[in-house]
Amino acid sequence: MLNRITLLAISSVLLASFVLTSSISAQSPPPYTHAITDRLVHPETPMLPPAKNVVFTDPDFGSSMVRVTDDGSNFIHPGSFLRTEGSGQANAWSMDTSKFYVIGDGGRDLVFGFDPATMEISSLPNASPGQGLLIPLRPGPSFSFVDSDLIYGTVEPDVLTITSYRFSTGISTPVIDTRTCGTQPALGTGASVVSDDDVSLSLDDSRISISEGGADFGNHMFVIVYDKNLGCRWYNTQTGQIGGQWGATGTATVTTPYFIRHAYLSRSGNYAFIRVDWFGWYAWNLSTLTVTPCAVKGNPDECGGYSAMGYNSLVNGPAILGDSQTVKRPLNNISQISQLVTPVLFNWDEQRHFTWSNVDALDSAPVCGSTYGYSGEIDEPFAQEIFCMETDGLASTVWRFAHNRSTYAPPFFQTQPLGSVSRDGGFFLFTSDWDSQLGLGPDGTPRSDAFIVKLD
Repeated sequence: MLNRITLLAISSVLLASFVLTSSISAQSPPPYTHAITDRLVHPETPMLPPAKNVVFTDPDFGSSMVRVTDDGSNFIHPGSFLRTEGSGQANAWSMDTSKFYVIGDGGRDLVFGFDPATMEISSLPNASPGQGLLIPLRPGPSFSFVDSDLIYGTVEPDVLTITSYRFSTGISTPVIDTRTCGTQPALGTGASVVSDDDVSLSLDDSRISISEGGADFGNHMFVIVYDKNLGCRWYNTQTGQIGGQWGATGTATVTTPYFIRHAYLSRSGNYAFIRVDWFGWYAWNLSTLTVTPCAVKGNPDECGGYSAMGYNSLVNGPAILGDSQTVKRPLNNISQISQLVTPVLFNWDEQRHFTWSNVDALDSAPVCGSTYGYSGEIDEPFAQEIFCMETDGLASTVWRFAHNRSTYAPPFFQTQPLGSVSRDGGFFLFTSDWDSQLGLGPDGTPRSDAFIVKLD
């Protein structure tokens, strides 16, 4: 029989183990120990476009990088551009960082293999050597957060059905036909009723969302959330009605009709972010009728700019106090604003784009992104860079990794260095025209390619 001293010793060990385990599970990922964190201007060293699939070092920040594609990578439209998914909300990486996708001119998804240890790009089974695997989903799908073999999206011509694709079998499987969700009025069919293909997932894959119901982007009126156990839930932004198989039903707290540009699910699965225009959006608490506007009209209230959904929080760059301004707020109280960058620098003409697929349940993992401007000049801190920002409130660190060498040429979307961070927070996939050195495609539009930078 164990004596009292032995029992106390065992209890102490178990308690210490519990505390240590709890601490590890609750803490943020470690900071990027090799990254530059100053706030000085780092001029860009001129550099010719690197060869594809050869790891090189960014000459100004020292990070390892690799070029993913070149003018032969889009075998469907040879010589044309390739780019990343543009919202930053879709999960473009598999959960084990072994796969990622890019989008070719013509809107086709090409998936590549990736070795995190060597940064080598490879072709997946059933793809031609040196090429990406063409998958049958529409542009901008989302990888599963729990299954590295699975990705979700929509498929032509039935874009109202959310579909999964399994890489090991090459089989597409319908997940939910949203016409069966009981929306009021019922969803019709045909070219006048489509989805925005903005499929997003909770971190456990238990919930999936999409916006749809109109004829094209910016004219949708339904946010639909499918819970794999409970069924569908929907919100008609034109009538204000909320219904479905779970949660409260009735009229939303916001009754002013509006159309949806995009809708994305928080990683907890508890909230939907509904973008209306550049300066306004709504937050819907999914189990309730509570829909909260963030300055859709009138006072901007720091609601503008690009944004990224976290677990139960949102980060955006309103650029009211200065272009480097980045704020974080809980979705259950969007007026509770925390400034992530202090002091705020007034970077003239610099847009800031975010991605947060590495988020944890405490919303304390760094949010990452890229900056770009219309002039292409680097005469202030953070200009034309890849970065990550501290979100845990303990400090205001900005980790700086590389120049993205992207020269934005409106209206060509592919010349913006929009990116996607891997689930483990270790890699950043982005688009660049490499200082306009990649030339023009067959149709005369600027070429761009995809690149990856290691975040460490």
